Amino acid sequence: MNGRGTAAVNRRDLFRLMGAGAAAATLVPSFARAGSQETPPQEFAAPDSAWPAEVPFLKTPSEGLRWFNEAKFGMFIHWGPCSLASVEISWPIMVPRPQWNITQEEYVNLYKRFNPVKYDPDEWIDLAEAAGQRYMIPVTKHHDGFCMFDSSFTDYKITRTPYGKDVIRMLADACHRRGMALGYYYSPPDMHHPDYRDTSKPASENWHGEPWRPQWTMYLHYMALQVRELVWRYGQPVEMWFDGLDHQEKYDGYSFLEMLRAMSPHTMVNNRIGVAADFDTPEQYVPKRIPVKGITIRGVNAAEAEKLPQGIPSQQKFRPWETCMTINGTWAYDKNDRNFKSTGQLIRTLVDVASRGGNFLLNVGPTPEGTIQPEFQQRLRGLGEWMRLNGDSIYGTTFGPLQDLPYGRTTQKGKIVYLHIFDWPQGAALDLEGLPRVARISILADGRPLKFNQNAQRLSIQLPAQAPDGNVSVLRIEMS
Repeated sequence: MNGRGTAAVNRRDLFRLMGAGAAAATLVPSFARAGSQETPPQEFAAPDSAWPAEVPFLKTPSEGLRWFNEAKFGMFIHWGPCSLASVEISWPIMVPRPQWNITQEEYVNLYKRFNPVKYDPDEWIDLAEAAGQRYMIPVTKHHDGFCMFDSSFTDYKITRTPYGKDVIRMLADACHRRGMALGYYYSPPDMHHPDYRDTSKPASENWHGEPWRPQWTMYLHYMALQVRELVWRYGQPVEMWFDGLDHQEKYDGYSFLEMLRAMSPHTMVNNRIGVAADFDTPEQYVPKRIPVKGITIRGVNAAEAEKLPQGIPSQQKFRPWETCMTINGTWAYDKNDRNFKSTGQLIRTLVDVASRGGNFLLNVGPTPEGTIQPEFQQRLRGLGEWMRLNGDSIYGTTFGPLQDLPYGRTTQKGKIVYLHIFDWPQGAALDLEGLPRVARISILADGRPLKFNQNAQRLSIQLPAQAPDGNVSVLRIEMS
């Protein structure tokens, strides 16, 4: 295939698979109307897969939301042929910069050398479990259009590399075998597909897509085919993580949401395909206030979060959200990026996210060989050591009753408030206001009880001189 290439199926095949009547009637086919039951066409059968037809413990939207709120901490995975060049994924051809030092022609042909012979999905799952992460979201297709799964609808994919194996299939099967929850990242933008943009031009000239062209309808069909393919062949995901970039309304997200609701009702769908869907997705930052319904937070623009109201919302007004973040400065593997966040920084970020009711999706960018670099492993294992002692203060919690504390954060689970102390006080006592009657206080990591006094205005807690944890110490405060 040349540098820009074409999709593997022609339009006649697309119409045959999606239904010519639906294709003529709407931009995206009438995937499945309310009350209908979808059955996959024969092309999507996967007899070699051990993945069940449905995830048995998640069957409804409410169960999906309950899982999302319980899980709290997941692993994002940005991986592809770009790792060979130590450049960011997709962006070097969309917005070229001197530091990437790669042409579009070179970038799109990296797949011809991609051979991650050390890839072992069980090792990735081992690491996620060691970190305390309860789900994994791999990139199945990023903006460059390269598919990390064996899609039937393109030749620009992992099984056309020297490696030749379907890495998403391998990870999906391992996750099912190990009981690790799995979701999928899928990019609506596609620099490789000629119906998304005129590929005779450099991607830097039209990477936003060209929905005014008649080919756009066919691109939406291609998207729908691949999303269906992922769900039917690789298993129902706990999350579908779209990344529509700007002007997301052009993807007719309502139809995709309807399709996913019919195929996989429990799947949590993010807000980057032109509809609010189930949860918001701040990127590389933590909102300073608790997200609420009616104010959408889509990505890197932290100013959106400044529109959030102050104070603590009711649970009915709370908007589920998940912040995604890198360990260093790039999403994909870059051997030259040594700007690593410390383990302590990452623990505090996890706590900060949980204190406002969110989930933390922490990214790794595997190497060209398919391993996860030691610096990432060290930090993830450090997070896991902290979570083994303090995970009860994160999993299944919601936003805390005390916000904007100068020295720490709070989370809550029923009648238990967890006080996360970043900066251990120098004095012997810590005073709090705003909590109801307290029955018992202890150090979460070792169960040591702490003495306290409480009157109508203030709770005063007697603290040991030494912080129990060098990063974040947690007190368990049990209400009467």
